[in-house]
Amino acid sequence: MTGSTEDYAPHPHIGGRTAALRALAAWRAAAPGAPRVVVLTGDAGSGRSRLLTGFLMLCEPEYRKQLPLDAMDPSTVPPELPPPAVPSAEGLTAAQVLWLIADHFGLRATGVEGVYAELAALDEPVTVVVPDVDRAGPVRAADEPARLVREVLAPLAATETVRLMAEVPRPLAAELVEGLPPDTAQIIDLDEPEWADPDVLVRFAQAALNPEFGAPELPFTVDPAVRLALGAAIGRRAGSPLGVQLAVNCILMAPEGFDPADERFLPTSVGAALDLHARRLGTDSQTLRMLLAPLALAEAEGIPVQLWARLASAVAGHDMSPAIAGGMLLAGPFVQPVEVPGSGAESDGADEGRTLLRLLHPALAEEIRAGLPNVAAAQTQIAMSLLEAVPEQDWGKADPYVRDHIAGHTLEAGLLPQLLTDPGLFVHADPVPLRAAVEAVPLEQLGAPARTYLRTAPLLTRTQAPAELRAAFLETAFVEDGLPEYAEAIRERLGLELPWQTLWSLPVNGGVSAVTVGSLPGAEGAGATPVAVLVVPPGTPGARPVGAGAETGESGPAALVHGLVQPGLLDDADLDRIVRPSEEERAAAPLGLSRGGDYLRVWNRADQEVVAALISDTPFTAADLSPDGILLVATERGAKALRIRAAGAEIAS
Repeated sequence: MTGSTEDYAPHPHIGGRTAALRALAAWRAAAPGAPRVVVLTGDAGSGRSRLLTGFLMLCEPEYRKQLPLDAMDPSTVPPELPPPAVPSAEGLTAAQVLWLIADHFGLRATGVEGVYAELAALDEPVTVVVPDVDRAGPVRAADEPARLVREVLAPLAATETVRLMAEVPRPLAAELVEGLPPDTAQIIDLDEPEWADPDVLVRFAQAALNPEFGAPELPFTVDPAVRLALGAAIGRRAGSPLGVQLAVNCILMAPEGFDPADERFLPTSVGAALDLHARRLGTDSQTLRMLLAPLALAEAEGIPVQLWARLASAVAGHDMSPAIAGGMLLAGPFVQPVEVPGSGAESDGADEGRTLLRLLHPALAEEIRAGLPNVAAAQTQIAMSLLEAVPEQDWGKADPYVRDHIAGHTLEAGLLPQLLTDPGLFVHADPVPLRAAVEAVPLEQLGAPARTYLRTAPLLTRTQAPAELRAAFLETAFVEDGLPEYAEAIRERLGLELPWQTLWSLPVNGGVSAVTVGSLPGAEGAGATPVAVLVVPPGTPGARPVGAGAETGESGPAALVHGLVQPGLLDDADLDRIVRPSEEERAAAPLGLSRGGDYLRVWNRADQEVVAALISDTPFTAADLSPDGILLVATERGAKALRIRAAGAEIAS
């Protein structure tokens, strides 16, 4: 074991890696000469996650109590200090990781630059450990690990008050430390001789074969001599902790006929583990790889078990159901089931608890993807199969995996822009992965509906709004962007009860600073016309000066008169004839209005229940509510009117 002696017990979780543990402990202690930034890297499956987990156990007070610290090499045990911030990057965007860090340290910044400025101004250094950078992002093809390194970790590494450790894929390790002053950073590559520990693989294999640690009782596991010899052979040939794990899994899951003295079926790589296991079970390797291909191309935590046969058949081009029906011995060593509880957030019980399947390690996915003739073509077949699995093409009835992650598959297939025309998908899909996928497409390739979704997505992710509220925000956005057919589709086709209907939207350069509702009396015998008065910058086309400027001709506020219910400017409306609601009329109205900087709430006066909540990506500048339930809203971009549904039959039409 590199850099260790027989006098000390190894870390019980790691079983070795003494040289690396010493370096990490020195970093944690801020020992003289220790770097401020440590980048832990290595090939996929090299054991960097296991090493980091074991190290973090030494940094967490409750775990420290369970470790034999007195028996361990003192140079591998960091001092007892407050636990570091450990924002795991798995499944998160770069921005989400940054805000986890900001929340951990109680920062008050509201923008990205403010986070780094506040960290730089701290009196004492802070410690941040970021694991799982290779698993960052809600969509694999969006390349979130690179964005996380460039947009978050590199600025953190450059902040002198931050002591940073990150577990990073090798291609990004050098980029993370590029430009830092000499001796600031250290890259620990677990595959380099300085840090590699071949003996740890032998101990790992021997422990994995031991019935005391959960292995089944078999002739070659209960006999200590045979077990130790087999473990030594596995560890010698495997090349990595993942290789050891796969070799042991294959042996224990299908032990019949296995000869522990025959090393021909002990793999030397991930690919060899697949090929040798298939051959030992009398199957060709391509069948096994096709079984696993959907899992190698899967998004998030994996694919629902009931979709496995469908997607494997789509990739293979023929029915794979028979192979899957009897294939768990074949695929089992490489697959991990994940039980996901339902959130109950969506309709028809579609989000009840279910079983997902994923590959045991990302390195397996890399190996299988590398063997596919054309990844984009395979993703195309998967995407087409997922589309066919949507009942009646109703996204509200689709399996959660289908609706939330089809965008990731079509992104890698190069087909995402063609998918982004269905308002039902925009409404029902989880906005976090859908937004990440859409943002990965060049803007010029997106159609108008997708661009509307893209500008609205920050509101959807920020509020974690349910489907009904997502539909309402998108309905308004489509009206604002001149896509009334999409707004109508949301109102008429999706079967959702929206809190409002957007009647019209009027863009105004320079924004609208004030609004009021009113009515314009008609000619004799004609009813009054509900109107909206908008205060706009002078010179706005169609606007007329108001106040003192109207009489003196000097530049001043101007006003537009617009129909409150029916869209269109009323150029000939006489401002002096417009009647505003009285205070008595407003007080007697069934609905009330509350306003904040970026939100509006409409509530029932009878029970104080909020019936509509509106937020904006730009601050509201003004708002008014007519007695019959029409909400008039202004921002720096313009004005719009919304019919609040809760006012029922009495709402103006």
